[in-house]
Amino acid sequence: MFAPHRKTLVISALLGSALLAVPVAAHATAADAGSTSAKVTAAAVGLDDPAKKEIAMKIVSSAENSSLDWKAQYKYIEDIGDERGYTAGIIGFCSGTGDMLDLVEYYTQVKPGNVLAKYLPALREVDGTDSHAGLDPNFTKDWAKAAQDAEFRKAQDHERDRVYFNPAVKQGKSDGVGTLGQFIYYDAIVMHGDGGDSTSFRNIRKRALSKAKPPAQGGSETAWLNAFLDARVWAMKQEEAHSDTSRVDTAQRVFLKKGNLNLDTPLDWKVYGDSFHIG
Repeated sequence: MFAPHRKTLVISALLGSALLAVPVAAHATAADAGSTSAKVTAAAVGLDDPAKKEIAMKIVSSAENSSLDWKAQYKYIEDIGDERGYTAGIIGFCSGTGDMLDLVEYYTQVKPGNVLAKYLPALREVDGTDSHAGLDPNFTKDWAKAAQDAEFRKAQDHERDRVYFNPAVKQGKSDGVGTLGQFIYYDAIVMHGDGGDSTSFRNIRKRALSKAKPPAQGGSETAWLNAFLDARVWAMKQEEAHSDTSRVDTAQRVFLKKGNLNLDTPLDWKVYGDSFHIG
């Protein structure tokens, strides 16, 4: 579920918070310094840490697919009636928003003649609409067939990271927010994209900036993330398809209220009334 047409690391802030958590002896030896350095690195883990990224994928999947099994979603495809055409794959690539087209183009670059390549002209035609013209009746079957190919699964991972995950983490680190904040950004860019419309990620962030400052600008991390979530809820309510805000209210806001800025397990949350747990 995405909006149409979307397509400096602040080291001092991150290390500053990490160093507060690491006591250093006044006369540390070289070995002690090395140990301290390792602890600082561990304390500064972000959403791009493999274990944290796995958690992020599970939480997003709980909202997008009502399941923690995100790897089962490579083959997923359906029209969910949100005027974005087909929604498919691990991140909900849409035929009407351009990211599905980008994915199939990339897949065709790495594997010419694949089962989806023949749909490229149709995907270009339907971009920006909810039309299935040129896709039916076999596109969904061929998508599921493509999902059996390791190269297509890698292509989905690649486009997820390029368009959504990496930009969210980069902006989160630039703003000086920790793992939870980076996830909050990621979930927002997944749903809203980062285009120029008023509900896009960049404009959600801009709306939040009118209410609070991120840590990199001297603000409280908790206050900033609450302001960002307030702006996110506003954006979700602008569109009927996104008007259920439970992925914020009973998930992200729960983690934030508990002060779990590192997104540490165990995690318990609800989305659309369904309960989820990561131990």
